[in-house]
Amino acid sequence: MINKIIKTEKEYNKVLSRIDLLMDAEPNTPEGDEIELLVTLIELYEDKKYPIDMPDPIAAIKFRMEQLGLQQKDLVLFIGSKSKVSEVLNKKRPLSLSMMRALYKGLGIPAEILMQEQGKAFPEEIPEIDWTKFPIQEMINSGWISPKKNIKGNEEDIIRGYIQEAGGMNCFSKLLFRTSQTPIKKYRTDKYALMAWCLRIMELSKKHTLEKKYQPGTINLSDLPKLSYFKNGPLLAKEYLEKHGIQFFIVPHLRKTFLDGAAMILDKNKTVIALTLRYDRIDNFWFCLLHELIHLSKHLHAGKTDIIVDEGKTQRSRPIKKYSKEKEADKKAQNTLIPEKYWNNVDLNAKDLAKEVILLAEKLKIHPAIIAGRIQFEKNNYRIMRQFMGRGEVSKLFSL
Repeated sequence: MINKIIKTEKEYNKVLSRIDLLMDAEPNTPEGDEIELLVTLIELYEDKKYPIDMPDPIAAIKFRMEQLGLQQKDLVLFIGSKSKVSEVLNKKRPLSLSMMRALYKGLGIPAEILMQEQGKAFPEEIPEIDWTKFPIQEMINSGWISPKKNIKGNEEDIIRGYIQEAGGMNCFSKLLFRTSQTPIKKYRTDKYALMAWCLRIMELSKKHTLEKKYQPGTINLSDLPKLSYFKNGPLLAKEYLEKHGIQFFIVPHLRKTFLDGAAMILDKNKTVIALTLRYDRIDNFWFCLLHELIHLSKHLHAGKTDIIVDEGKTQRSRPIKKYSKEKEADKKAQNTLIPEKYWNNVDLNAKDLAKEVILLAEKLKIHPAIIAGRIQFEKNNYRIMRQFMGRGEVSKLFSL
């Protein structure tokens, strides 16, 4: 008796032959039970080997129109405009997710037919997301997304596709900033531009993995300022972080954002530091880098996805923020770059401040821009010491 799944054509033919022999079997007899089993095995094999093609979605739409007595103009409600209806029905424009959902709800065409996949359902809707607000054209211009012929009406499809490249919906859910606890609520940054920027970081993290995993406590923060002494210091900092299992990326900020950087722990314990170079100055690079590293060591939770995004204020007035984690990160970054015992000896009213900068930088073996930037900040005067700041030099190192 044959009682196993059919896997080959030879087995299939053997079962067919056996069925032929049992065709006259009576129900509720051993032979009758056997033929029932064999017919089931044949059906399973045929369903797998000779699947019935899914109906064409456009044919299904036209069939439903005929059933309901609808004309092309009646589809505007579901597809968007007369021209779009014409393009869709003539297969010159693909159906978008929003169109499919509307056709499913309005005309009852099954999702699996519209999506051309057996058992397929529409992705879960996210009520708090307006897909049209993502800066898709700017993302295209930045090279994050390939050029698209039709953006309008396809925003959800485009962004969902990018979300998949960045790691999937589980990662994306961490970016929704739903709670009132998140510090981003306090700032001016556009939520959708922020999510797009974070998705870019996640995409880069997924594409450029490191063999080594970051172990908390293995980085000595005081090592970093010493790297600034070298002309290619920012590149050395990237190398240093990656050797310790921290991915490091420079991703310029998008319009409507005022981002300086972010510290992230992503899925599978991927640890990431990202900066924007919004102020492309040497001192700002090192301050932001230390700031994010302090978040990583002090404020993020190892073993689970966690994100801290930092928005700066204007360059002229960068007060230490009231948010406690930001205050701690700012203060510790300042003291790591220039230890307090050395800073207390700086005479901010000296006639020759440039000399003070050069002497202290040489003593600490750090870039003079770090000293000069601190003086600018303390005096709230960004017109002085410009000769030390190295504007544009960091982006050149990273070929931006």
